[in-house]
Amino acid sequence: MFVVVGATGNVGRTLASTLATSGAAVTAVSRGRGPGAAPEGIRHHRADLEQPESLRPVLAGAEALYLLVEGAGAHLDMREILRVAAAGGVKRVVLQSSQAVATRPDSPSHAPLRAIEDLVRRSEFGWTILRPGGFASNSFAWTESVRGKRTVAAPFGDVGLPVVDPTDIAEVAAAVLLHRSHDGRTYELTGPALRTPRERVADLAAALGEPIDFVDQTPDEAREQLLRFMPPPVVEGTLAILGAPTEAEQRISPDVSEVLGRSPRPFAAWATRNIDAFR
Repeated sequence: MFVVVGATGNVGRTLASTLATSGAAVTAVSRGRGPGAAPEGIRHHRADLEQPESLRPVLAGAEALYLLVEGAGAHLDMREILRVAAAGGVKRVVLQSSQAVATRPDSPSHAPLRAIEDLVRRSEFGWTILRPGGFASNSFAWTESVRGKRTVAAPFGDVGLPVVDPTDIAEVAAAVLLHRSHDGRTYELTGPALRTPRERVADLAAALGEPIDFVDQTPDEAREQLLRFMPPPVVEGTLAILGAPTEAEQRISPDVSEVLGRSPRPFAAWATRNIDAFR
């Protein structure tokens, strides 16, 4: 049995469905409840990583755990989470981390994730670490302005990053969980090409069939907006990546292709698949 933590998110929901389609037994774990808490037909367990004991019932007899921590995981007792997993018989852990753990090693915004990676590597489990870059699905932040005004305001409009489709992350995660040959590996997951915010808005407009105006935000305007739902260190780390990415952050990683045997999906494909959210 595979346990997928964070099963209501862009990655976890698709991962749980992909594993179930392969014939694997899957339990989806999230803090929510109700009909939308897990993909249809998949067992759901309500638990909170901030309360590791809440995981004990679902981890008993599990073979592997997909671990996604919200934010930077600063408030989690990861040692206790791993102890509960070991007590349940879990043999393998796949951790969804972040590319910035490697590209911004001195950034305080990702120090907690770096510490979690270190704990997983030093644990008794077989492990694999996934480090995705920026998510294509971050563009859902534009839905309200596109719906209401056919406008997107974003900073650093001409700075490109190889944003990754969450479905590709989920499919890589499924392959890693299903095949132990990936144990001990760390994969960096990106899209197939650099795409600027202005170009991503153009992709959305093409999928929508209507023009969308792009408005350049100042960094201060973006900072004010992000601080509404992110802690200050994460905001500063995010703006640093968006505005002045390193060579490593603009690198097109081969890892999606290596694991899946195909190229990663471009942003335009994500836009087409999700365009109803912007209508």
